[in-house]
Amino acid sequence: MSKLTLGSYPHLLGFEQLERLLERSAKAGNEGYPPYNIEQTSDFSYRITLAVAGFAEQDLSITIEDRQLVIRGRQHDDSEGRIFLHRGIAARQFQRMFVLADGVEVGEAIMENGLLHVDLTRAVPETVVQTINIRKG
Repeated sequence: MSKLTLGSYPHLLGFEQLERLLERSAKAGNEGYPPYNIEQTSDFSYRITLAVAGFAEQDLSITIEDRQLVIRGRQHDDSEGRIFLHRGIAARQFQRMFVLADGVEVGEAIMENGLLHVDLTRAVPETVVQTINIRKG
């Protein structure tokens, strides 16, 4: 039995890139940390919220790499000279990736009460009707 791909459907033309995006997204290796929410805030906007308690703004970076929103956190270990009787809060690093569709733009990022909010907007697609002239060959 062969694997079905988007290229297996002759009426779906030019979707090979979508298939590659899905494969790349599956391989992104997102673990469960930090927890996050994705909410739709209007018909054409979204908000990603990550729980980043213990991270300062300078510990976080937000980049767009090849249509992927990449959010990284890197805490500096300030435990030198300190003696912990119990250490349940670790200085942990993370990388969280989200694949962006064409037309999705990243807006502002807001840090509030240990939560990082990243706002996204999707451009309203124009309806385009194009007439193709037929010429004699």
